[in-house]
Amino acid sequence: MSTAHRFLGFGFAAADLLLEIRDDGKVAFGLGAGEAVLGVSDTALADRPWKSLIHDDDHAMVEALFGGLGDTTRAPIGWVEFCADNAAQCQGGPTQPRDIVMSQAAWRDLVKVNRWVNETVKPLTDQEHWGVIERWSLPSDGYGDCEDYVLLKRKMLMDAGWPREALLITVVRDKKGEGHAVLTVKTDKGEFVLDNQNENVVAWTETGYRFVKRQSQGDPNVWVSLGDTKPAVSTASARD
Repeated sequence: MSTAHRFLGFGFAAADLLLEIRDDGKVAFGLGAGEAVLGVSDTALADRPWKSLIHDDDHAMVEALFGGLGDTTRAPIGWVEFCADNAAQCQGGPTQPRDIVMSQAAWRDLVKVNRWVNETVKPLTDQEHWGVIERWSLPSDGYGDCEDYVLLKRKMLMDAGWPREALLITVVRDKKGEGHAVLTVKTDKGEFVLDNQNENVVAWTETGYRFVKRQSQGDPNVWVSLGDTKPAVSTASARD
């Protein structure tokens, strides 16, 4: 879920209600008119699915406005198959979301990892590499496509002590409308993207991409929709 979609504000005739929504679609906290409008205290809103707060007659309208907000979705088959062969990279049950404190040192580490992987791994499609359309793997032989760059960046940062809850594999549509994979890093300064198509680390809003789905912060094996509902298979071209 992009930072722009994390908060929902409702304006009523007499009062306002602000909700923060987690990646799993549940309320992190509420502030405002919970008691007056819903008959529930603001604190009691926590952990409730936000869509359960919407009247049945209004669901169609809300779905049109916020249909992709926090909905769980199917994990990419490449991730499922990767986890079958690399269980250690996919371990972990539900945990609390964690964001990175973006210090100057942390920023330098992000830039360094992004550039090193982009320069070290040579682009090669899965068809050329493995003889299959889609296969996610760590590029241990020095070759890979977009998902493989992402997996290595994620592993390097996790090995360096970064929390997996802040390192989210993300499926997007690139500027050509083609499926692509990047690594989203959640920080106290916003969400940043590590991309094999860009040597610079940039804010998600600066990528020009349409965001399809990504790992939940709470569980790496639960994926959430980000709003673009058209199927996107992150199959790489030679420099995808």
